[in-house]
Amino acid sequence: MHSIDIDPKTKGEVEVTGWIHEIRDLGGITFLLLRDREGITQITLPKRKISKEILEKVKKASRESVLRVKGDVQEDGRAPNGFEILPSSIEILAMAKSPLPLDPTEKVSAEMETRLDQRFLDMRRPRVKAIFMIRSYALRAIREFFYEKDFIEVNTPKIVATATEGGTALFPISYFEREAFLNQSPQLYKQMLMSSGFERVFEIGPIFRAEEHSTRRHLNEATSIDIEMSYADDKEVMRLLEELIYHTYKYIAKNASRSLRVLEREIKIPDIPFKRISYNEAIEISDLEWGDDFGALEERKLGESMGEHYFIRKWPLEIKPYYTMPCGKNESKSFDLMHPRAELASGSQRVHDHKLLEKQIEERGFSPESFFFYLNTFKYGMPPHAGWGLGLERLLMTMLDLDNIREAVMFPRDRRRLVP
Repeated sequence: MHSIDIDPKTKGEVEVTGWIHEIRDLGGITFLLLRDREGITQITLPKRKISKEILEKVKKASRESVLRVKGDVQEDGRAPNGFEILPSSIEILAMAKSPLPLDPTEKVSAEMETRLDQRFLDMRRPRVKAIFMIRSYALRAIREFFYEKDFIEVNTPKIVATATEGGTALFPISYFEREAFLNQSPQLYKQMLMSSGFERVFEIGPIFRAEEHSTRRHLNEATSIDIEMSYADDKEVMRLLEELIYHTYKYIAKNASRSLRVLEREIKIPDIPFKRISYNEAIEISDLEWGDDFGALEERKLGESMGEHYFIRKWPLEIKPYYTMPCGKNESKSFDLMHPRAELASGSQRVHDHKLLEKQIEERGFSPESFFFYLNTFKYGMPPHAGWGLGLERLLMTMLDLDNIREAVMFPRDRRRLVP
């Protein structure tokens, strides 16, 4: 039984398990705070009413030891959740070594690197655990949204022979007698599934980028939410993306209120539709030249100007991937979804014509032969289609106003960190 399953009116004996969060010995009475996944339960031990055996066990137990407690519930407005448990038995299931390398009560702060080194302990902190409870709610909301929209969930390979974007930010691996790579994106496989007639697919899975960033908003392994949609253009999938963001915010505000209270966060559900500006308008605001991409300073300037979620549309074709549909002389049917703090998603209408796609691959300096398995699917009837990829960690970081993207990952992988 979790702490959330008990209320002050619960009758009869209950059993709770968890870690010793804190012990307060006040002489004639001892309070033991037991922490489980859902919260904290107060175990009250008046020395005149509790057996010496139980009191000795509590005295012996160290902080963060794991206990099983049985006893009766008693209403007490001063206790967490408005009740306490008077124990009839206490069992020590696992004794914790002392001293602790990190303080799960959060009374003693720790640097990010220390927290990540001792991540298993760090995630015992109620505020840290609340982030991952919200992450779970977000994933549930996202899946429910796509199922309601008639999408099919798929899983594509993460070991691939060719770079998705054709670039160099890849992690090579030894694959028997050949070289292979960790996949940057499910992009090519999503498009191939459009040729297979699945029409609407989504995937939530890891992506790998061998970029040598050491910033508060970059990871080398991240979770991407990707969709591809047949018979759709860039405008349609932009609408789908903003509806998903709205739905996820609303779902979390409604269903994760306890975790939000622990984090002392109130999330503002964004208004839709989001603002839309062209690339030309964006470079005017940020004082960039045509063809430039936006760095952190330019994104901050744009964010201050826009003030909320917004789309940048009609990017120059030359700085977008080869599969992006051209539009006009130098533009493309592409977009980025931006939050004032960071880019969240990128998408476009895709090229579905084989000859045009092959031409754009060559113009980027790549060999069409390297993309044979992909290009082959465009020869036999590829419907028009569009899609996008959304970073889950960046969505959570901006939604919860987290200082560092690593706070949104249980075990982050960045340029320097491979363990734990």
